[in-house]
Amino acid sequence: LGQRRTGAASAVAARHLAKPGARSLGLIGTGWQAESQLECIRVALPEIERVVAYSRNEERLAAFCKRFGAEAGEYNRDAAEQDIVVTTTSSKDPVLRGEWLRPGALVCAVGANRIQARELDNAVLERAAFVCCDSKEQAQIEAGDLAEPVERGVLDWLEVHELSEVVSGEVTGRASDDDIILFKSLGIAAEDVAVGALVHERARERGIGVEL
Repeated sequence: LGQRRTGAASAVAARHLAKPGARSLGLIGTGWQAESQLECIRVALPEIERVVAYSRNEERLAAFCKRFGAEAGEYNRDAAEQDIVVTTTSSKDPVLRGEWLRPGALVCAVGANRIQARELDNAVLERAAFVCCDSKEQAQIEAGDLAEPVERGVLDWLEVHELSEVVSGEVTGRASDDDIILFKSLGIAAEDVAVGALVHERARERGIGVEL
């Protein structure tokens, strides 16, 4: 369920923050979390036509591309040059450079959920016209991708919003088709409760499971 709710969060971000007409998706990292990222974003944006994936593990990359119909990138830059870019790695150091991003890109940064780790370099934050996360309070504790740029004066916490504000219409995420947008995903309890409630509801509808 944790895998699914993480993918679903990026799908919500993609639906609300991807540029109009987005057709390509890049994945840096092809592990367990990357699977639901791809599946969920495809559901949210069925018009996605091209998927480019990159992993340092060639065997895992080949297996992932065969299973999901993706292209294998030779370098992480190949995945970064797409309309939507998802990072799902265990790297402690940046795997995505801001200079690689095309105008209008949406970045969903899913890995690096520790304050000491980063998937994004400072140029990603410098180019981002809008930055959001699923929980600002949690991001200040766990998101090195945001906390370190704040410490260095690249970003201010006042510039960071929560995805729920975008969904509810409280704030406007994308102001221009050329804006680069960043969604930092950490996973929060509310997402777990939502997916758990949905699974419970569907299980009861189908008569699956045992009532305790």
